[in-house]
Amino acid sequence: MTNLADLHALMARLGHPVAGTASAVESRFADGAPYRFEIPSVEGPAVLESVVAEADRLGVPIARTSQGSGVMMLTDAEISDMARIGAERGIEINLFLGPRAAWDTGGQAKLTQAVGAAARGNAMVAACVADALRACSLGIRSLLVGDVGTLEVLRALKEDGTLPANLVLKTSVLIPLTNGPTAAVFERLGATTVNVGTDLTVPHLAEIRAATRLPIDLYLEVPDDQGGFVRFYEAVEIVRAAAPVYLKMGLRNAPNIYPSGSHLGAVPRELGRERVRRAALVQRLIEQLDPALGKQVGAGPAPDLGVPEL
Repeated sequence: MTNLADLHALMARLGHPVAGTASAVESRFADGAPYRFEIPSVEGPAVLESVVAEADRLGVPIARTSQGSGVMMLTDAEISDMARIGAERGIEINLFLGPRAAWDTGGQAKLTQAVGAAARGNAMVAACVADALRACSLGIRSLLVGDVGTLEVLRALKEDGTLPANLVLKTSVLIPLTNGPTAAVFERLGATTVNVGTDLTVPHLAEIRAATRLPIDLYLEVPDDQGGFVRFYEAVEIVRAAAPVYLKMGLRNAPNIYPSGSHLGAVPRELGRERVRRAALVQRLIEQLDPALGKQVGAGPAPDLGVPEL
């Protein structure tokens, strides 16, 4: 078995040294872990049940699941079931706020993803707030935010007690975050964990880490509509540069399932299982390339996770 140092030494001996490697991990989550796994596109309780069952079967520690269809696409019973499973397992259950520009009557969002998650008009911001209030009333303590103004409104509602003080506000990958100054702005606006651009280099991630204390969320396998990258062999260097970091397991060559529902049959469940399998592949690779780091993967429950409260 060859670790990362051995691989780099081999390349140096051949006259092709690996440049720009990251230093040892320093920053960590509240429980001491430098990295955790997040499974995205967990669109309802049936998908969540499949994900946790597959995680148990493969021995993958899942700290967080996230959903993309939005709170408004779930019934109260479905949200309550997801909250119950998350509370029982100590897993953060993150739900997207809606509605969003890409599903609205405007035209710009149909042409570019850059504004796809924006809230068009104050009424749409109010609808996002309604989603937030409903989700929190059913026990959810983690929300995915796709609009900068909505993020600041939610921060104010946390501060005045309208929303729970421990509510996790996770920025969406659909809000471009590609540099340190932007990360610092998002932190000031109330973000508690930030999705970053899918194509950032390890030095870029190190710059963002220097600008904010917030956990960084990064796709290791990126959906096709976000670039379609597969970065498994960068995992160790990414953790060293970006810790504390959520490693998100998307899927290439997979259908877009938003908004999800029973009309898609078993597809969302099977995609969820495969995302867990991808996480198992990454965990094995981290354990090979850096055995000490491989033992430090975090899972729930932990004090900084937005685990549902029933």
